[in-house]
Amino acid sequence: MARDTMGGNTLTNASTATGGLASVPALLRRNAKSFGARPAYREKEFGIWQTWTWSQTNDRVEHLALGLMSLGLVKGDFVAIIGHNRPHLYSAMVAIQMAGGVPVPLYQDAVAEEMAYVLNHCGARFVIANDQEQVDKVLEVQDQLPDFEQMIYLDSRGLRKYDHTRLHNYDTVITLGKDAGNDLRSELKSREDSLEYDDTCVMLYTSGTTGKPKGVVLSNRNIIETARASSEFDNLRNDEEVLAYLPMAWVGDFIFSIGQAYWAGFCVNCPESETTLGTDLREIGPTYYFAPPRVFETQLTNVMIRMEDASKFKKRLFDYFMDHARRVGPAILDGKPVGGLDRLKYALGELMIYGPLKNTLGFSNVRVGYTAGEAIGPEIFDFYRSLGINLKQLYGQTEASVFITQQPDGEVRGDTVGVPSPGVEVRIGDNGEVYYRSPGTFVEYYKNPESTADTKDPEGWVATGDAGFFEETTGHLRIIDRAKDVGKLATGGMFAPKYVENKLKFYPNILEAVVFGSGRETCVAFINIDLSAVGNWAERNNIAYSSYQELAGHPRVLGMIQEHVEEVNASVAEDDMLSGCQVHRFLVLHKELDADDGELTRTRKVRRKIIGEKFEDLVNALYDGSPEIYTETEVTYEDGRKGKISATLEIRDAKTYPSVSAMAAQ
Repeated sequence: MARDTMGGNTLTNASTATGGLASVPALLRRNAKSFGARPAYREKEFGIWQTWTWSQTNDRVEHLALGLMSLGLVKGDFVAIIGHNRPHLYSAMVAIQMAGGVPVPLYQDAVAEEMAYVLNHCGARFVIANDQEQVDKVLEVQDQLPDFEQMIYLDSRGLRKYDHTRLHNYDTVITLGKDAGNDLRSELKSREDSLEYDDTCVMLYTSGTTGKPKGVVLSNRNIIETARASSEFDNLRNDEEVLAYLPMAWVGDFIFSIGQAYWAGFCVNCPESETTLGTDLREIGPTYYFAPPRVFETQLTNVMIRMEDASKFKKRLFDYFMDHARRVGPAILDGKPVGGLDRLKYALGELMIYGPLKNTLGFSNVRVGYTAGEAIGPEIFDFYRSLGINLKQLYGQTEASVFITQQPDGEVRGDTVGVPSPGVEVRIGDNGEVYYRSPGTFVEYYKNPESTADTKDPEGWVATGDAGFFEETTGHLRIIDRAKDVGKLATGGMFAPKYVENKLKFYPNILEAVVFGSGRETCVAFINIDLSAVGNWAERNNIAYSSYQELAGHPRVLGMIQEHVEEVNASVAEDDMLSGCQVHRFLVLHKELDADDGELTRTRKVRRKIIGEKFEDLVNALYDGSPEIYTETEVTYEDGRKGKISATLEIRDAKTYPSVSAMAAQ
């Protein structure tokens, strides 16, 4: 039977609940009036933090909107935004809305051909780009873009000798807006005043895990209702500090850095660059923080690497207090009863280990932290909570304006994704698929009524494509895997690859894992090593290597990975339902899975089907008993050139274990 669960109360009068604020520009005007002197954005440039208040942001957005209208922006125009997290680009998205247009942020690391598809699909007349790299990508494919007319750039370095017939400096457009006449200002006011709750706020493209990206149309209602409900859920205030470093094209960044930021009025901080992110994170000390599992996995890997290099005394001290933290830390964080001696020992650990470690990670001030996008390994999740970091899980989608379920404080666990978010209804279909509907449910897929109808039924229920169930005792949702990936082994047992992959990725030496086995007797796996972690280990063990490929094929590395696989098998055997998913054979790939090679999405999700087809020879070798396999693979270099790499990969058998029920029957 399907089961329905409702989070909070569905709003019957949304306009009243939001104080009549029907658009993001309306929220901006409110913030500028109510607390205009408070910081809205910070950006680090040349090592110095620069701050813009809500009042200054309001002026910049208005001037940019007028400047865009001077260049010919009309109501309904789609405007692409391409670049790293920058206050001026966030302001551009709101200025576009104010002028009656629709912002369409793109992934900045997408190649030119990927950008061409999105720009063509939405018919963007204008592009606002961060720098020369993004300008070049658009100019490279401009012959494929019949609708493209004008491009505005933020950073002028390298662009002085370009043909500026269709190129404009961001500051020049701002000046155009400042000099705008009364007629244009009157037209802007008319457009802004006409913005309604069900008008389009933004269009975000899916990552294209299984095919071409789809344009997800989200309305003002979707964004504002979601921002309001989620801000109230975690009591977000205007004194929060967040760090904006995830792709601007991702729905999570839009909700956190625009939706919630404009609703609650808190400050969004933009790091100087990817290389300074760790330093910038420590300097800002965010109170509200989000990161996908990969970020937390990488941080934990770096911690473990440093501890391996530490003295024996420091390593023993770290292990001793971390063992204690794992035992009592989460209970202390949740306010549960813990003995006085244990609390005293934990306080000592906070002084010597946990506090300095949180400071190093930049998490000293985190009041609310979230992870989502992919399932996080319970062991990784528990590590951070044991330090006293209020890390929680949420479950969401672009089509939901992020939030479907969240974990309330005091009800946080590593194996669930919480209860339905306020205003969200969730039900489980007879086939185990998760469905939801909410005020945040998307309007449509742009120019794709067939996919819209397949995903959202006439009553507003959206099929997530994920398989899960509600726990009877807690009412929390557990996600098993992608519904299309969950299958049956030939033996009849359940096949849930992500469950095993997440356990494998808990080990710092394993960056990525892809498990196969649907319809087969046994499961097999591809492994990517983490070059940083394994390279550090190799140096400590006097193992010389000259490339990723050479290190990945080293016998001692393979032996180490085999130990990890077998430890995971022992853990998987303890779950009767999934014990058949133990990895029987594996190989370590000769290359890292890469979005440029089509093996990962731009949000770094595994494209399982494409990987299986691309490396079909390797999958067959894992199943036919071959001890090794020679393979050639096409790769894409950083400059866009194509090439081939070849390798002979060793295939190893891994020890498997009887399930708990099988052991009990003996």
